[in-house]
Amino acid sequence: MTARARFKELCMDTTGGETLGRFWAEVGGLEFRPDEEDGNLFGPTEGHGIAICRVPEARTVKHRVHLDVYAADLDDLVALGAKVVLPAENSGFKWTVMSDPEGGEFCAFLREPGDLPDYRIHGLVVDSAEPREIASWWADVFGVEPSSDPGRDWWWLEGVPGLPITTMDFVPVPEPKTVKNRIHWDVFGDTADLAAGGATVLRNQDDEIRWDVMADPEGNEFCVFAG
Repeated sequence: MTARARFKELCMDTTGGETLGRFWAEVGGLEFRPDEEDGNLFGPTEGHGIAICRVPEARTVKHRVHLDVYAADLDDLVALGAKVVLPAENSGFKWTVMSDPEGGEFCAFLREPGDLPDYRIHGLVVDSAEPREIASWWADVFGVEPSSDPGRDWWWLEGVPGLPITTMDFVPVPEPKTVKNRIHWDVFGDTADLAAGGATVLRNQDDEIRWDVMADPEGNEFCVFAG
């Protein structure tokens, strides 16, 4: 398959300050570099990075896009500023739902210390109304095949070019999207081509921004950079 766009990096909204960036640098195995606003996160490639974006609005609803991480101990995450929302033993799943210092949900999967990779973000999870359809749409954009298991209602992508995260998961939820996602991703691509494929232009580049802001068919925002 021919890719229509290539993954660039993740972006994470914050209400301000360095707390969130420093937290995710420690959790994800990244380097935090402060700047004139809130700083950004860097790794061995551009795809590993997380751009920290200041916004005026605080979190009001559950994240529709969240990250899955590997960790050696939940207490280590709590010491960094996380809170336990739903322990694995109470949910019946293999992960613990937690929240970061600004209330954003993420899931922690425990591993032995010797088994922890340097880069510990392993899942990018997107709440979806129609997981199969939106997974197939992004699979076409990135030039990969969507995957699923028989009898399961969630879909995922693997081997996305430029994306160091192992899987991009699309999971079913009953509630509709109501506010802008606080985690989104940037891509390199052609805005007109993506619009022809079903994306919506929310804002074209102007004197303030050097990228186009778009939304996929389920309304998930992403930014498009030329190249």
